[in-house]
Amino acid sequence: MTTGATVWLTGLPSAGKTTIAHELAGLLREEGNRVEVLDGDEIREFLSAGLGFSRADRHTNVQRIGFVAELLARNGVTALVPVIAPYADSRDAVRERHEANGTAYVEVHVATPVEVCSVRDVKGLYAKQAAGELTGLTGVDDPYEEPVKPDLRIESQDQTVQESAAAVHALLTERGLA
Repeated sequence: MTTGATVWLTGLPSAGKTTIAHELAGLLREEGNRVEVLDGDEIREFLSAGLGFSRADRHTNVQRIGFVAELLARNGVTALVPVIAPYADSRDAVRERHEANGTAYVEVHVATPVEVCSVRDVKGLYAKQAAGELTGLTGVDDPYEEPVKPDLRIESQDQTVQESAAAVHALLTERGLA
């Protein structure tokens, strides 16, 4: 049985969370680890369909993802969770669930500045917000509470995806989780 863990990658839209998670997943799988990427967009479509983007709905979404991640992690899977999770109390509740069950949890802040994210604009959200077609964009006109003490802080604009994934991998290795 391999040791499971949840690696929560939080950051603004287009920060690089999902890209880093998929790169890390490849590294971990090459080593024989069982890995699942719980992509925020897929979770919203399949597990949290019907939820909006109010604070309460965002909290519910994060708790659902946290529950699934913890379930996977305590059963030997490394759950990589690239999800914005804009509110500190929601992320704290997920961490507390893991701690209560003795399940490893690592919080990675993908701390890409909004100016860089808006240029990347992977999904076109920043352009829609700028055109007045979208409101409630995290980090622009909706809050994003940066983690105060993440286990790792990555500034993706200053390194390659491979370097970012390697940094997370090194932390997992150091903690006996990879």
